[in-house]
Amino acid sequence: MTRSLQAVAYTRPSALESVPGGRRLGLETSRGSTPTGIQDHPRFFAGFLTSPQVAAAGLLAVADVAAARYYQPQLRASLDPVVTGNGDRLRFESFSGCGGVYARLDVLSPGLDGDEIGHGTTNVDVNNPLREALSRMGTDDPLHLRVGPDEMAVTTLDGPVVEKKVPLPDRWLRGFAEAQVTAAGFDLRAELPAAEAVRFLRSLPRGTARGRAGGVQWVVPAGRGLRPTTRPVPGAVCLPGPDRLIALQRVLRHATALRVYGPPVNGDAALAGAWEAVLPGMRLTLTLSPDASRGFSGEGGVLDALATDEAADDAELIAVLLAWEPRVDVGDLAAASGLPAERVRAALVRLGTSGRVGYDTAEAAYFHRELPYDAGRAERHNPRLRSALALVSAGAVALDGAIGTVTADDGHVHRVRDDRGTLSCSCLWWAKYRGGRGPCKHALAVRMVRRGAARSEHGDGPAPAADRASTPAAARAVATVAAAGRIDETTEVPVDGGDER
Repeated sequence: MTRSLQAVAYTRPSALESVPGGRRLGLETSRGSTPTGIQDHPRFFAGFLTSPQVAAAGLLAVADVAAARYYQPQLRASLDPVVTGNGDRLRFESFSGCGGVYARLDVLSPGLDGDEIGHGTTNVDVNNPLREALSRMGTDDPLHLRVGPDEMAVTTLDGPVVEKKVPLPDRWLRGFAEAQVTAAGFDLRAELPAAEAVRFLRSLPRGTARGRAGGVQWVVPAGRGLRPTTRPVPGAVCLPGPDRLIALQRVLRHATALRVYGPPVNGDAALAGAWEAVLPGMRLTLTLSPDASRGFSGEGGVLDALATDEAADDAELIAVLLAWEPRVDVGDLAAASGLPAERVRAALVRLGTSGRVGYDTAEAAYFHRELPYDAGRAERHNPRLRSALALVSAGAVALDGAIGTVTADDGHVHRVRDDRGTLSCSCLWWAKYRGGRGPCKHALAVRMVRRGAARSEHGDGPAPAADRASTPAAARAVATVAAAGRIDETTEVPVDGGDER
């Protein structure tokens, strides 16, 4: 498994301090992206939290997930959470070390009382002393929150004094991207009032079997609550690994409701899902992969978008139009870019693979953020995508109407059949997953060749990768945004979200 060391640096450790009239929570930031470019220690907010205990519990829950491995828990991993300023809210995100749980705390406008909220994304330091201090908060005394260096430190920084280096596996990065794409296919399945939410969550089994976090269960809405069901009937919700909801216990006594999101039931296969605790001025969401032993990195939901040159060019155009919006409106982007809505959605999927957008199930919309990692590796190092590209380069793909044949290195021939846009294959991967984890490498290769043939037929070949920075789409995007006053015409627009990180 490919991995690298991710270096983060802070001016000082984050801390919770007692001050006259209350307490002060200083969350220190690392290097991150902002509307004016990369900054070493961006500052996103200074003001008060309207519900200090709730915010403390929510931050601890996000930190719990960042430090956890729900599968094979004896292997430890911890990455600092990511914070994004979206102008009207702060978002704190984390991803478990096992790659199967995504957590996000959205602190909305009603939860904040202070100056303007900035725009940008970076890591935020949540160290063990801070965790202990937050866990001891027993009152709602006034709590001042600062995200980023204080005003005096901004002008006197002499360099970082706290440095961390943590392993960052490619699988972890791919999983972070896949979690967003997976969530985009969810709908609201159930909403429980506070009392029913507490009853249900406290009824879940504890303990694990061989590190599998409790196996897969199904529940179905019943009245105002949820009840177990032995099989995935229509309307049922999959709960893959109940133990992985343990972080919700942090905020349970503050929750006003519990919302459950998921895809429609399709056969007996386990499904991913999102569980959202509604809090005063905030939301805490946990998104679970279909199985504790099965991280998001292998779900394959982004592969089709990665395999098209059209989506790459469209993503370049859409990226310029993003401005750290808390809610990305597909219609507005379609109007501004001149692209059809379906191509805008495909471009957003592509941007998700490089960490440049997330997905909010509560608002059924993408939001703009720039992960402070070289998340472009999720595209460059995806094993199925690399294998498919190698097959295409080797001339191993032949097309014959609705059937494509792919000759593997060992001489074995795989038949890929197109059934009204859905590709199936004779390989073992397809026999095992039946498309449930995205296309196999043979189907991807056939799709690439078929799209290339279609472009050649229409005389519309893709621009070489090296020239994409100067495509008409990118130039049109810069002109469009500049005309709207959202950037200056001289603004430098990065093409690859990972180049500057």
